[in-house]
Amino acid sequence: MHLYTMRDPLARDFEGTLEKLAAIGYATVGVSGRHGHSAADIRRMLDATGLKAVLEHVAYETVTGSGLPQALEDVRTLGGKWIVVPSLPSSLLSPAGYREAARKLNQAGLTARDAGLKVLFHNHEPDHRTVNGQMLYDILLAETDPHLVGFELDLYWAAKGGAKDPADYFNENRHRFPALHVKDMAPDGDFADVGAGVLDFPHMFASARRGGVKQWLVEHDRPADPFASARTSYEYLQDVRF
Repeated sequence: MHLYTMRDPLARDFEGTLEKLAAIGYATVGVSGRHGHSAADIRRMLDATGLKAVLEHVAYETVTGSGLPQALEDVRTLGGKWIVVPSLPSSLLSPAGYREAARKLNQAGLTARDAGLKVLFHNHEPDHRTVNGQMLYDILLAETDPHLVGFELDLYWAAKGGAKDPADYFNENRHRFPALHVKDMAPDGDFADVGAGVLDFPHMFASARRGGVKQWLVEHDRPADPFASARTSYEYLQDVRF
């Protein structure tokens, strides 16, 4: 579970929310917002509930700035493997901006590697725009070092943005996608519980191991009932075959 989905109940009762996710059957989480808790506090709550954090979303400005060493220490405290840039500033939404971001992500990746971690980038719809004949996301894929920078592919935003089939990404860029955001799309383009929408997850997942996928993280950006959504999504993924 990517914990952005659960942000409202987390704000009221962080540990209780983790307990309920563990009871549903979730084993791992991605941290996105600490709701006033320290990394050590969250690690204690994770340990108490039997969950494991595998990554944390950290702002681009922190990852590429002076805050990176502390952010890496916090991810290690949480028990994660990856520090994830959730999006780029709007000022960088151009081919030149993405090339600048690629350079800075490579630099951050060197520091992260020294700490035993890896930098990942998470996509949104604007990343899949084509500008001057180039898809912006593909610039990051081409100009980041595979040994230093990986990707957390959000399947909903890739589809929404008109990106290529995720299976093609996995086959053409092997071992670059250690984590997925498994998020479904309703027929009208809105968000849906996983398995209740139109995205063909078995097809996408069939090539996921070639892409290096290790973690499937459920996400719903605006669930009416976060716990019901978490359970419905978990039950679908428990039964899906690929």
